Amino acid sequence: MPTGPAPGPAGRQVLHVHFHFRPPVPEDDGSGAYGRLLDLLREVTPRVQALPPADADCEVTGGPRAFDGDPGALARLIRTRALTFHGVVTSIGCAENRTLAAMAADAAGPGRTVLIPRHPEAVAGFLRPRPVTALPGVGPATARLLVHHGLRTVGAVADTPLPTLRRLLGAAEGQRLSERAHGVDHRPVSPGEPPAFRTAGHAFARDELDPGRRRRAVAALAERIGGRLRSDGRIAGRLTLTVRYADGSTTARDRALPEPSHSGPVLVSAACSLYESLGLQRARVRGLSLRAGELLPEAYAATQLGFDFPDGDGDGGGDGGEDGGGDEEGGGATVDGPADATGGGP
Repeated sequence: MPTGPAPGPAGRQVLHVHFHFRPPVPEDDGSGAYGRLLDLLREVTPRVQALPPADADCEVTGGPRAFDGDPGALARLIRTRALTFHGVVTSIGCAENRTLAAMAADAAGPGRTVLIPRHPEAVAGFLRPRPVTALPGVGPATARLLVHHGLRTVGAVADTPLPTLRRLLGAAEGQRLSERAHGVDHRPVSPGEPPAFRTAGHAFARDELDPGRRRRAVAALAERIGGRLRSDGRIAGRLTLTVRYADGSTTARDRALPEPSHSGPVLVSAACSLYESLGLQRARVRGLSLRAGELLPEAYAATQLGFDFPDGDGDGGGDGGEDGGGDEEGGGATVDGPADATGGGP
């Protein structure tokens, strides 16, 4: 097995927290349910990076003295407080960097924690059997390209020479994917208040395979956000579309608008372009969320000609429950969950 890049800083521990909202993504401006849950995390550690609309990374290296540096105990505390005080179920991943923690959270399932020990064997045991789609940022289009070249698992990607990955994906993306496949991620957890944003979410009643219905749901979300922005007198400079699949994994794409806008047609066009860029085809989609960020007062907007869509809510309201997540545990990882959950303790 190739050695791969060097690991991150010794002793580092990161928690990735995913909040299972009902509906999956609340329409929040950062001061509602999501903002209150971020405050809960900041009671545990000041090093919290918001990842709206439903996630956050927490640097817990060392941790509070009362927990003797035990990240599993901190994860249990967060899960308990989120459920007790806010009625929100969480999935938490704990590992030595942000990518591994996010993948562990995806594998945890609602109400559970997956902890990946720092040992190289444990990291490899967790990563190598997983499908390439488990790597954050690998959407259906990239996955199809990798599978076409015989790279179906993270282990297969890790074993592929870096020059080959660069030829397939481009220099920057090939480098990033190689590092992630080896469990390497040097990105820091960057604390700070989350930027102002508006979100809208749609949960399908069943796993949605029809591209037309999915695209119409994306357009409805953009219409709804446009109406809220116009009501608030705000314009958005960036859109982020997040897709949650039947197995609980997610893919996100974001794009800066040519100029900040609250125009319905502009937002719908940009959101649908993001959707098309994912190349979902027959993927089993559980839910969608759209976030408008980089908000400014509408006085900064350039004059826009054309008609906007009505300000109504559209048909993108959530009508499903929690996103389903697999209760699997990778080799070397441990699963922590409620007393009646299978899969072992901390």
